[in-house]
Amino acid sequence: MTEFITWLLAIVQSVDPFLRNLLASSAIFAETSLFIGLLIPGDTVVLVASSAVRDFGDFAFLLLSVLLGSLVGESVGFWVGRLFGERIRRSRLGQKIGEKNWQMADTFVETRGGIAVAVSRFLPVLHSLVPVVAGMTRMTYRTFISWTAAACAVWAGAYISLGWFAGASWANFASDLKWGGVIFVALILVIAVLIHFGKKRIEKSAEAMIEKGERARAALAGAEPLDGQEGEAKN
Repeated sequence: MTEFITWLLAIVQSVDPFLRNLLASSAIFAETSLFIGLLIPGDTVVLVASSAVRDFGDFAFLLLSVLLGSLVGESVGFWVGRLFGERIRRSRLGQKIGEKNWQMADTFVETRGGIAVAVSRFLPVLHSLVPVVAGMTRMTYRTFISWTAAACAVWAGAYISLGWFAGASWANFASDLKWGGVIFVALILVIAVLIHFGKKRIEKSAEAMIEKGERARAALAGAEPLDGQEGEAKN
């Protein structure tokens, strides 16, 4: 196992840094894009690429690359929503996403605004839908990109730091041919579990905000009189 991990990390590290960062940036761009983003594991690509980080210069280069890919992908989603949102939603591909997911994104953006944009970066499905839905609302691009940039910076910084930590830790375990691989795999599993439960916690918080928003919208709709009832009341 130790030899396999050494071989695997050596392959990642042997890739030219510019190409490696370009691949990570492209994966994140694809992940934040509508439809494609539901299939591309951009976070996994970033973790693998960050395992080759050796110093702060590498870290900063990869961070900027990932941020660029994220911001471009999110911006494309926003403008696609602004220009073609309703047509995409009614299309066959839009229907495959599911009306429930569209409605969740609607409620989240309409009731939480920029916070929804930021939180969605950490959520499955919604991270691809929210930029499109935000573009379909009155939200300005300036507001959208401000919240997006902050969320992407936190997300990218956290993932690249974890990957860097894992890659650097291997240097300490590799000398132990018997237990080094086992310890390293255990460390990776711990990181994976932390990421999983962190996402779950954010997802539950988002679901609670969406549910609260839905109740508020329902209460507001119920409080508005129908045109006929309003006329009768005036008479």
